[in-house]
Order: sequence, then structure tokens, then C-alpha cells
Amino acid sequence: MAGIFSASDVLTAAQEIEQRGQVFYTRLAETATDSSLAQIFRFLAQEEEKHWQVFHDLAARVGEVELPAWATEEEYVDYLTALIDSHTLFRLGDVQTLRQFVGSREEAIHTAMGFEKDTIVFFMEMQEFVPEGDRDAVQACVAEERRHLRMLAGLLR
Repeated sequence: MAGIFSASDVLTAAQEIEQRGQVFYTRLAETATDSSLAQIFRFLAQEEEKHWQVFHDLAARVGEVELPAWATEEEYVDYLTALIDSHTLFRLGDVQTLRQFVGSREEAIHTAMGFEKDTIVFFMEMQEFVPEGDRDAVQACVAEERRHLRMLAGLLR
């Protein structure tokens, strides 16, 4: 995913992450043999849908990216591209592949934890691209992703 030059492009990537998360969690809910685990995955799918809407609304309001002082445009595009390409849900494949995910309970939880961690990192970087007045919305999503990570970690105990 090369050529991120505007904040709306970054927010479009965030929407894609959230859409993939929703598909992934829906798949986990459908295949979970434990009803309490399925309920948690359905909740997480709804959360991803809610976050998608936040980033959709933000994308309609933002403009050009102001690069951080430490980076040239090429360096920062390369950095963001690496963040996206290395994201758990992009490494797993396209949306159709996510719809067919099969794994053990532990594999599913570990994969979901990787998704949440990768999303936190991306969203924290993304805050630089949204107007200051909208950063609270991104920070709220980061806080929710952190809660999701703790919830998933609790399932392994």
C-alpha cells in the first residue's frame, strides 16, 4: 500500500483495518464452540464496526498530511506502508481469506491479540494526521483497542 499522501488515505487504511477486524471476529464467533467465547467475538466485531464509522466520519473532514519533522515524505510513506503491510490482518490475506479462517481457540485468541496490538500502533501514529480537535476520537479508539487486548489476554488465563 504505497503512496499515502493525505490524512484521508491514512483514515481509509484505518477503515480497512476495522472492516477486516469485523470480518475476522465475525468468523471467530461463527466457528467458536464455546458460547461465551462466541459472545465476546460478536462484541468485538460490533466494536470494529463502530470504529469503522469513526474513521469514516473523520476521513470526510481531513486534508493533507503534515509530515513529522523527523521524516521526509518518502521515509514516512515507507514507514506507514510497513505498518500496514505488517499488520496481522493484512498478513493473513484478503477479506475472503479472513472469512475462512480456521484455527484452534488459542490460535484465534493469539491472532486477535496480534490484530489489537498492531491496530493500537497504527492508530497512535495516525493521530498526527487528524485535526487536533478530532484526536480525542482516535484516542478513544486506542483506549478501546487496549481494553480488547486485555480482554483477549484474559481468555488465555
